[in-house]
Order: sequence, then structure tokens, then C-alpha cells
Amino acid sequence: MTAIPTATGDRILLLDVLRGFAVLGILLMNIIGFGLPSPSYSHPGFDVPATLSPDLVAWASVELLGEGCMRGLFSLLFGASLLLFTTGDGAKGAALHYRRMGWLLVFGLVDAYLLLWFGDILVCYAICGALLYPLRNARARTLLVLAALVALLSTALYSMLHLMLQFARDAHEALASGTDPASLPADYKSAAAAWREFSAPYLVGSEALQEELSQRRGSYASAFAWNLPQVNSILFFVNPVFLLWDALMMMLLGMAFYRLGILRGSGSSRALLGLMLGGFAVGLGVNGWEIASAIDGGLALMDTFAQLQWSYHLGRLGMTLGYLGLVAWCLRHGLLSALARRLAAVGRMALSNYLMHSLVALFLFTGAGLGLVGQLGRAQLYLVVLALWLLQLWLSPWWLARHRFGPLEYLWRLLTYLRVPAPQPPVAMPEHRPVDRREQ
Repeated sequence: MTAIPTATGDRILLLDVLRGFAVLGILLMNIIGFGLPSPSYSHPGFDVPATLSPDLVAWASVELLGEGCMRGLFSLLFGASLLLFTTGDGAKGAALHYRRMGWLLVFGLVDAYLLLWFGDILVCYAICGALLYPLRNARARTLLVLAALVALLSTALYSMLHLMLQFARDAHEALASGTDPASLPADYKSAAAAWREFSAPYLVGSEALQEELSQRRGSYASAFAWNLPQVNSILFFVNPVFLLWDALMMMLLGMAFYRLGILRGSGSSRALLGLMLGGFAVGLGVNGWEIASAIDGGLALMDTFAQLQWSYHLGRLGMTLGYLGLVAWCLRHGLLSALARRLAAVGRMALSNYLMHSLVALFLFTGAGLGLVGQLGRAQLYLVVLALWLLQLWLSPWWLARHRFGPLEYLWRLLTYLRVPAPQPPVAMPEHRPVDRREQ
């Protein structure tokens, strides 16, 4: 039997709106990697003063409301989409699924290497999608248990790294203070060396900073040369140690939520309200505590590096569930319908919009265009974010009123199914329609 692509009219509006919300929200974090020196991406203390300023307010606001949870929401939806593609009446087989993930991997590599975005997430998603296929028929309870197990193991890793690096930092400071090495524990010297190796990319001096900015601003070739080792480090170290487990946890949760009907619009209003209020109570509480602690510590590296906090997953999971409940509740009650339809259009073109961020940043910030990296402060960069949001909220509905798919969505389907998508006219956005829990 020939596989048939999912028709636009069969889409679930909630998934599209959430995906649009998430892909716009991800830019809140990614703009820092695009527009500021690389240490700022994980160490805000590099460019943000610990005293009240627009940059501190910008960092604290994004840390409170967006850090980790937009990526978490995007991962949640990716897990749900995996089940939409591989289960149910229109289930696609392994060959199509792995071809689809293979081309997503290619898109990610293009984004990372050619569009110079060292923070690309598509490569990680393609790998996770390949790994999760065998679990496509797992029960919701199994998926929830696996998600919890991954979360616990990841949190244990973060806690262990925090303790090890705290010891290494203390050893470095003791040796740097002039204390006689003979009076210190024997392992202090190796521990201090480990701290210097870890902190070197974040506690850089003015000469190294100027060298980075010169390379990134110089030309496409010089920016490519600077970006290459950054990407290699992300793909071969950060992804397997941190991001892969981060994404798997949320994707497993998304698969479970799809099975339970939450991501298909069948949750009750009371359940959605509880998800929203409970999630935000945990997320805002944990994130607020982390921010206060970081500011109290002078925005030191150990206090602001997200994956070194034992509470990281707790805060981001709370905010992710809070946003899920909020958006689903608003759709259920017909609130913000005009904005919801624009967000749904952004979500239907999520791949095109995500890569558009990299393309715009390539022109604005690197030597391939205006070379503005390091020229704007953290707060000023969010004006760029606002402009891109407004552009995509206008452009996506405009495009889909004239075309059936976004440009890269069209290409992805063509490469997946190895045939030109049927030339059907564009259709109206689907209405929100809850799906019965018994469907899956």
C-alpha cells in the first residue's frame, strides 16, 4: 500500500498552536547565541551586571519564563508528532519514519554547519526520533515511567557534576590564593586543572573575546572557521551528555500525553486549569529561587550554568506543563482566537520558521552580512526577537493562504515520500475539536 501524507484538514489545532508558540519562544534563548559572544550563551554573568539594569531584567525575565521550557514544549510536541506519524489508521512504516528522521538530520547539519548555528536542535531531535520508534506502541504508563527515569538519571548527573565542579573550583581558588600546596589535599592540583579546563570557554579575557568577535564579524569564511569547532563540540559532547537525555525525557512525556488525550484536545477544563496553575506554581517558584540565588552570588558561573543546577528539570517541566495547560485552556474557551490562528500557521511552518531564525541571524550578526555580533546588548536583542515574531506571525498565515505547505515542509515531504505532494489548494485552519480518549 502506498503511504499517504497527512491531510491538512486532519491536523489537531492544539498541536499546531503549541508548536507555533514554542518555535517563537525558542528564539528568546537562541538570540543570545546568535547575537552575543559565545560565553554569554551559558554564562549570563559574562555580559550582565549583577545590579539592576535593562540587561539584568531581560535575563531574569527570560530565565523565569522561557529558559528550557520552550525547548521542552517543542520536544513534547515532537514526541506527539512521532505517534501521529507512526500509529493510528494512517500509520507510516519504519522505512518512511527513518527516511523522515534522516532528512531532518540533514536539515540540522545544514543549520549547524552552513547557517552557522552552533546551537541547532534538529540533529538531536532526529537522533531521538530514531531511538523512540520502537516505543511507538507503548502504553502511556510505560512512557511516563521511562520519562521519569530519564529525568531522575539526568538530574543525578547534573547534581554530581555540580558537586565535582564545586570541589574543583574551590581547589583552584585555594591554589590561586597562594596557599602552600603541600598543606592541601593531594588531589587539589588535578581538580584545579579540571576547573580551569571547564571554565576556560566562559571566563575568557579581552584578547580572546576580540579574537572571537573578529572571526565572527570578518567574513562568511572566517565565521565558518570559528563555528566549526563549536558545532563539533555540541554534536559530539553536549548532545550525548546533556541534550539527548533532555529531549528524550520530554518526547516520552509528549508521547504519553498524546496517548492520554491531553495533546489531542480531550482534557477537561478542570484538568487543563490544574495543569496550568500547578505547572506555573512549581515552575515560577523554582525558577524564581534559582534567579534570586544567582543574583545573590553575583551571577557566578556555577550559579547560572543551567545544567549544573539540580532543580533545572523541575523548573522547566513546571513551566512547560503550565504553558501547555494555558494554551489548551484558552483554545477550549475560545480566547485569543485570532492570535491562536496565527500561531497555528507558524506551527504548521515550524521547520521553515526555525531555519528562518538562523538565516536572518546569519545576515544580521555574522560576516556574511552586517556583522553585528556583540554590537547589541542583551535587552536590545529582544527588539530583534519582537521584530522576527511579528514578521512570522504575519508571513506564515499569508504564505499558507497561498500554498498548502511551508517551503521546507514541502521539501521535507517530497524527500520523505519521494513524490511531489498533491497540488491541492490551501485549506482553512482546522477548528479545535476534542478527540475521544478511546481513539488510541
